[in-house]
Amino acid sequence: MSFRSDKLLSLAGEDFSNKSTAELIKLFRKYLTNGIHGLCFSSYIEGQSPGSIISEEQIRQRLEIIKPYTSWIRTFSCTDGHELIPRLAKEYGLKVMAGAWLGDDMEHNEIEIDNLVRIAREGNVDLAAVGNEVLYRKEMTEQELLDYITRVKSQLPGISVGYVDAYYEFVRRPAITDACDVLYINCYPFWEGCHIDYSLVYMKNMYFSVLQAARGKRVVISETGWPDTGVAFKASEPSVDNALRYFINAQKWSLEENIEMMYFSSFDEAWKVEKEGDVGAFWGLWNKDGKLKFV
Repeated sequence: MSFRSDKLLSLAGEDFSNKSTAELIKLFRKYLTNGIHGLCFSSYIEGQSPGSIISEEQIRQRLEIIKPYTSWIRTFSCTDGHELIPRLAKEYGLKVMAGAWLGDDMEHNEIEIDNLVRIAREGNVDLAAVGNEVLYRKEMTEQELLDYITRVKSQLPGISVGYVDAYYEFVRRPAITDACDVLYINCYPFWEGCHIDYSLVYMKNMYFSVLQAARGKRVVISETGWPDTGVAFKASEPSVDNALRYFINAQKWSLEENIEMMYFSSFDEAWKVEKEGDVGAFWGLWNKDGKLKFV
């Protein structure tokens, strides 16, 4: 399929290519101020990375910043202080999609799962996510993951339980799709080399391919976003204007069609450079110091 077709152009969302940066910022602020569905919660401050212990104070500082703008937050782990986030988020009136981080360390997995179950039983979890891209990273077999999902579902009756991965995993793996109450899909046109002009229709295709495979099950876009700084990936170019255009089109679609979307991400995190290159540090709507970007 060619991304230069007239059909795709008609579905690609509003064309902002002729708008100035100032005009895009005005639209960005409008959508953000009116409130968005959800944000992926970036908990690490400068100098921290996975393995660092996050404090209640820093969690509260960041929740104070984002609470006027979002209804939901998504967390990624239930250890090293991250297990505090759901309770604190509830204090600020936010709904929580809480995740247990799974990998090839089975002992650590047990702690993550136990904490997720405990936090949910305390009434601080609205949606539960068992693992994040563990199949994509090839750190676990499908059957091992199915066992974890089944176990958590049995311990949390009444709470929707699912798994987070790249959208195509749910199309390719019907057993995982069948096991989940809700499908959490990561949709990144950027990482598939899509030009910004066609990024919205690309994401829509990702979403609707899973919606068809879901056969009536709830589908949540658990991550999507666009970096504002860094080196291009194929036709995907990081820039302030492109990050703004992507955010505006994504939020407009989310509102118009009632798409549940956890935007990635709340804050810039420098530690991501190690795995994702220079673009990794610049996906946030706020910078590493908690200052709103695009002003």
